[in-house]
Amino acid sequence: MKLQGKTAIITGAAKGIGAATARLFAFEGARLLLLDKDEANGAAVAASIAERGGKAVFRRCDVGCEADVRAALDTVVDVYGDLDIVVNNAGWQLNKSLLETTAEEFNAVLNTNLTSMFLFTKGAAELFIARKKGGAIVNVCSTFAVVGSPGYAAYHASKGGVASFTRAAAISLMPHNIRVNAVGPGTTDTPGLHDGARDTGDEDQGMKSFLALQPLGRFGKPEEIASVIAFLAGDEAGFVTGALWMADGGYTIV
Repeated sequence: MKLQGKTAIITGAAKGIGAATARLFAFEGARLLLLDKDEANGAAVAASIAERGGKAVFRRCDVGCEADVRAALDTVVDVYGDLDIVVNNAGWQLNKSLLETTAEEFNAVLNTNLTSMFLFTKGAAELFIARKKGGAIVNVCSTFAVVGSPGYAAYHASKGGVASFTRAAAISLMPHNIRVNAVGPGTTDTPGLHDGARDTGDEDQGMKSFLALQPLGRFGKPEEIASVIAFLAGDEAGFVTGALWMADGGYTIV
């Protein structure tokens, strides 16, 4: 088990990529604190892991709220006595063009998608440094960090920020043996993808239009993204930091 003895925080763990990552981390032996605003689904993911003999607890957390982030970091120490890994996965994909997006919406997306990563990265790094140990932080980014589209203006801005913040954090924390990397998922078959398809006005046609853009002719699976996250979080990626690893079925190279 590649994460045996490791303790990890996973944000946005109630469904999709976050839930798949939680299950894989538990299978690989990690002890987990799962965070999300979706209490019902988050608690269900933690319960399903515990039923299989894994170690996972769930707490409600607004990742853009500094007090909630501090409470989560305190909780992981109280429950497990340690922290080794943070997976910053929580995100909000607002489907609006630039001209339709309000300043309030723009700032709300940045708060959830980018400010949260700053808060958890800084807070976790302080724990790692105080305990005189290294650590690993994996930020879930997006292909939208490097390509454009007519919609999702705030989301594009936030994910571009994630990619740049990851590089800056990796350099800043390198002297402390803290690795910071990002994963750039392509179009992945998650509840959020179906939400986006419904936002087009016709979910079936929306899904077909999304599928038509995929070079491999299929969507990614949450478990496939989780595997990349687990690699970057584990000791096998000990020489990898500051990277943006695309897991997009070739979307950004064609």
